[in-house]
Amino acid sequence: MKNWVDQMLSHPLGILIGYFSVAILGLIVFLYLFELVAKYNCWNEISRGNVAASLATGGKIFAIGNVLRYSIEAKTSIYDTMKWAFFGFVLLFAAYLLFEFLTPVFSVDEEIRNDNRAVGIISLLISVSLSYVIGACIY
Repeated sequence: MKNWVDQMLSHPLGILIGYFSVAILGLIVFLYLFELVAKYNCWNEISRGNVAASLATGGKIFAIGNVLRYSIEAKTSIYDTMKWAFFGFVLLFAAYLLFEFLTPVFSVDEEIRNDNRAVGIISLLISVSLSYVIGACIY
């Protein structure tokens, strides 16, 4: 099986399909795991028009995509890309938990559920900025 995948990845179209598949799968899995630990349902809140939830979720989507971008640009194998994506996600997840822990005055998840846009923007910026730091370490 691995030889077939490696052969497919030797063609530019195969590379595109491979990395695109890894990116979509990573987004689905990572967003699902974020959804499990959040004290609100991201997609329900977004459908209600909750801008803070949209900002926080958008930041996570961008951050995951940005980490994947850096791992692809490193010209490693698709297997290494998946490994870097996993490690990058673990770091983003740790940052999410630290953000909640380091703000003892209020609950980040509760504020996002209440559409506190200031908290949503900070959540977005933390995710995005840390994705650049993680990405820079991949090179």
